[in-house]
Amino acid sequence: QGQLVESGGGSVQAGGSLRLSCKMSKYTYSSLGMGWFRQAPGKEREGVASIARDGSTMYGDSVKGRFTVSRDNAKSTLYLQMNNLQPEDTAMYYCAAGDKASLQMFWYNYWGQGTQVTVSS
Repeated sequence: QGQLVESGGGSVQAGGSLRLSCKMSKYTYSSLGMGWFRQAPGKEREGVASIARDGSTMYGDSVKGRFTVSRDNAKSTLYLQMNNLQPEDTAMYYCAAGDKASLQMFWYNYWGQGTQVTVSS
């Protein structure tokens, strides 16, 4: 099916935390790389975090030190822990899987429908 389903989005005040989840089939989970992207109104979609099969990770400069990406092999689920959220983090967040763990969209062929994160000041 190649379906990815995000959950965990919502509204939070600045300084708060949220954890996003992305459940996928075992087939999709076998992809070489997975990641999180986000897109705010008027801005391009940007890479937030990625993780490879060996557990190696990459983060966008704007979220380093605040966000943590992880995966649970038993549950075929990708996670994004977001701490110290700021208004500029407000965006639609998408999970993805594909041929390479990367912060570039080119490598991903499976995408979720997105979950909204809104941070107020």
